[in-house]
Amino acid sequence: METTAAPPRLGVVFGYSGEFAETAHEAVEYERIGVDLLTVAEAYSFDAVSQLGYLAAKTTSITLASGILPIYSRTPALLAMTAAGLDFVSGGRFELGLGSSGPQVIEGFHGVPFSAPLGRIRENVEICRTVWRREPLDHQGTYYQAPLGSDRGRGLGKPLKLVNHPVRSSIPITIAALTPKAVTQAAEIADGWVPIFFHPEKSAAAWGGALAQGATLRSPELKPLDIIAKMPFYIGDDVDEALETYRQTVALYVGGMGARGANFYNDLATGYGFGPEAAMVQELYLTGRKAEAISALPEDLVTGTSLIGTESQVRERVAALRDSGVTTVSVSTLAQTTTARIEQLEALRAMLH
Repeated sequence: METTAAPPRLGVVFGYSGEFAETAHEAVEYERIGVDLLTVAEAYSFDAVSQLGYLAAKTTSITLASGILPIYSRTPALLAMTAAGLDFVSGGRFELGLGSSGPQVIEGFHGVPFSAPLGRIRENVEICRTVWRREPLDHQGTYYQAPLGSDRGRGLGKPLKLVNHPVRSSIPITIAALTPKAVTQAAEIADGWVPIFFHPEKSAAAWGGALAQGATLRSPELKPLDIIAKMPFYIGDDVDEALETYRQTVALYVGGMGARGANFYNDLATGYGFGPEAAMVQELYLTGRKAEAISALPEDLVTGTSLIGTESQVRERVAALRDSGVTTVSVSTLAQTTTARIEQLEALRAMLH
């Protein structure tokens, strides 16, 4: 049966270690071939905002997004100001990607306590939307208060509204979320949801209930949730090296992130139906047997959450993504040259359409 749904958007994720000028050159080429979205990552690196501003000046039509800005490293009002500024310099082409990151970065690098991520994300979204509407910011929440009252500060503040007039009064907000409660909240309040290690055939088992619950709470003023699957991407007849590189990443997250009983990525693998294997990978990784942990990963967890394979294999994965409800496919390209990356992205765009 012929589908009438719009084809998913095609996005490309830029890492945080590349040169700005080199990245901008590729961005212009990606725009030319019809890529819809460019996302800039941020960790303990150059900030994503600088690169996004640079890309805004070098491109004309492609959508730009942060992926992600951690909520702990900036105040909510500054996040709102930054998003409004990037939307202005890009002519209304910016999407604000938010997330909590993790304690390794937030406490280890920023020196800020990692606490109450769900409540803080909700209040960040509320504050951003208030600022973009140019309403006086009077937010007295559990985690953020603006202005500070006399019992918390000097009592000199009064509600202020943004001086500038934003290009849009509602900038799209995407939220990176993994746990069921976080996914439910994203489905309730966000314009888009960014999962990690998205397995289209098993996503309903892991997240279906959380997404459905969030949908019942979602405001009718919001458009349908944009489901953004981020995946490593490579087309070729010899993909062993690309798969091995990705396999190491999956093993690190499933086996080495957090302690026993406190690893959300391990919980996700369990939710996908790989419980015994996930437990084994974690035991091996945490006891220093990393090579064995990598080998113990279920092959389906690696191939099912990636777009790495022959053209026919990638085409099958794209069909599975579309069937699962994904509306944006955002890839990290593993091809080694600009020419190869462009050729492969053109092929992927044709598959999506």
